[in-house]
Amino acid sequence: MHKPKILIAAGGTGGHVYPAIAIADALKKEKPDADILFVGTRNHMEWKAVPKAGYEITAIWISGFHRQFTLKNLLFPVKLIASLIQSFNIISSFKPQVMVSCGGYVAGPVGWVAGKRNVPVVIQEQNSYPGVTNRMLSKFAKKIFTAFEQADQYLPASKTQVTGNPTRSTLTAADKDQSILSFGFTSDKPVLLVLGGSGGAKSINETLKANIQQLHDENDIQIIWQCGAKYFDELNSKIDTAQLPNLRLTSYLDNMPEAYAAADLVISRAGASSCSELMLTGKPSVLVPSPYVAGDHQTQNAKAMADAGASELLPDAEMKETMTDLVNQLIHDQKRLARMNKAALRLAKPEAARLIAREILEIAKSRLNNE
Repeated sequence: MHKPKILIAAGGTGGHVYPAIAIADALKKEKPDADILFVGTRNHMEWKAVPKAGYEITAIWISGFHRQFTLKNLLFPVKLIASLIQSFNIISSFKPQVMVSCGGYVAGPVGWVAGKRNVPVVIQEQNSYPGVTNRMLSKFAKKIFTAFEQADQYLPASKTQVTGNPTRSTLTAADKDQSILSFGFTSDKPVLLVLGGSGGAKSINETLKANIQQLHDENDIQIIWQCGAKYFDELNSKIDTAQLPNLRLTSYLDNMPEAYAAADLVISRAGASSCSELMLTGKPSVLVPSPYVAGDHQTQNAKAMADAGASELLPDAEMKETMTDLVNQLIHDQKRLARMNKAALRLAKPEAARLIAREILEIAKSRLNNE
């Protein structure tokens, strides 16, 4: 039997790319000879993250369409036509049995061409409110895997299955005591992990900057602050880290398993991947939904976790005034943190990647048998 060929399109942010990599890892675990090719863009994080994970990636020339008028929009029709031609060439040469869309605008042209050429399309939707690309591709989809039941109302119900978001299995591999030491911390003070996502979160960073002295000194906590590459230089120049020995300010965290293991409490945006990682690691969290996302889906994600008792939902507009007090209430309350930990773990679906991979391989097998 020929080895299955799986084409995966995902791009733009870690919220799309990391679930795609988790699916690829699960595919390789189930079927080591599977031939996997990613499609992305050269100017976003997938171009580095995918090869680092050990997979081949090829590029198409496409970008998002800005809702407000911008000169970049004048190029959009040209990019769209070019990306459709490139997608046609990729599918013609690679000949996949299944095309997997994990979202981001890069998946649009690839999925559309796959659908038109009768290549089975599988969608993995991370958010409670599906992105425009996956909504558009849903008519071609053979199967749609969702992370939140709320997403099903926007997609063809007969095709959807709630599996949870695929997450990297290595996230739970680190030891807490060793992880605390790896950051140069001690075990007698709680650790706050602040995540700005792959691109950083401006309002979270501004709130931390305004309150860092109080958090560090008065609340007597140790802080890992991942601020994003575009904010790091400015923050590093304005914050005297030498006077804050219990602060670790970084643009990016390569050692996420250790960061999660060390943390007693996490402050984060409420993107789907972040929520899924918090569930998998059982980390109590304060979720600050971004107000700038389609369908306000991060608020819906955060509300689902808060309703389950795993998180506290903190509106972006209220963060500067209330974050410090909320962190202080939570991080020193061991009983409450334990309850939040149990609630987060109850929401986790650690088998998501494996379940999705097995379904993809079944579809590929059926396709191979018919070729």
